[in-house]
Amino acid sequence: MTTITRNLPSFIRDPAIGLIGTRCYISLVENLHIADTVCLKLAISKALGVAIVLGGAVMKIPQLLLILRARHARGLSLPAFALETLAYLITLVYAYRNSYPFSTYGENLFLTIQNIAITLLIIYYMPSGQNHLTTKRAKSNAPSVLIGGVISAVASYTLLILPMNMLQLLQLGTVPISLFSKIPQIRENHRNQSTGQLSVFAVASQVFGCAARLFTTVTEMGDSLVFAGFALALVLNVALGAQIWMYWGRSVPSTKEHWPREKDDFANVVEPSEIPNAQYQTSHLTGNTAPAAGRRWARKVD
Repeated sequence: MTTITRNLPSFIRDPAIGLIGTRCYISLVENLHIADTVCLKLAISKALGVAIVLGGAVMKIPQLLLILRARHARGLSLPAFALETLAYLITLVYAYRNSYPFSTYGENLFLTIQNIAITLLIIYYMPSGQNHLTTKRAKSNAPSVLIGGVISAVASYTLLILPMNMLQLLQLGTVPISLFSKIPQIRENHRNQSTGQLSVFAVASQVFGCAARLFTTVTEMGDSLVFAGFALALVLNVALGAQIWMYWGRSVPSTKEHWPREKDDFANVVEPSEIPNAQYQTSHLTGNTAPAAGRRWARKVD
């Protein structure tokens, strides 16, 4: 068997060496030394990391499609997605600037991009009016979408040039940010007794992804700040998953559109058939008869 593993083609050998290193490749692949627990844990961590990165590239696509197909984002919390996007962005820049292996944080790149798109769609389909009584998208939301895109770009650039000690504080802040990012969505689901357009695939992927990231963080990074963020995210995503199971099949009650009542041009209009028969009264002074004053046509003054 080792004769085969020691003569693998270069298109298999080179990526494997780049992933787990020469020593672990020789130990696990060429010598088939499965008892090498250090290299075995590293190989499992790398495999999980690559799988998570690939999964992250499509994790939020179903959520995007749900919003676009329904042409509304009912049941999705704007603060929840905005804060979640910020947490993804901070973790992404923090890992990048610490030169961690891409397999340990790569999904954050794709999740940040997808979350920005979802957040902008929520803004775009946000009901018009402050009372949120209408579900018709207002054209005035377009400038808000543009402003949201500009804010995302500025925030990304700011994190890239921020001093490292301040970035570490922000990474520590992703723990409460993750907490506050999920609470609005959990509360929205509880209030509606439905998860609305929340994607089952996205939530399930986040649960498994966070669980796997706990293992890869301990194995490859050893960063307690990153570990704490993934641990809290796992708990909150499990809570969202439980709500999906509890409210399965229920839809968010839609609100009726309230349109202003149009004012009639005419008020107190009386149909001709409704005009009473003229009644004649005899004047005691002249003896002449005159029709009694009936209901008159009245045009409403604008």
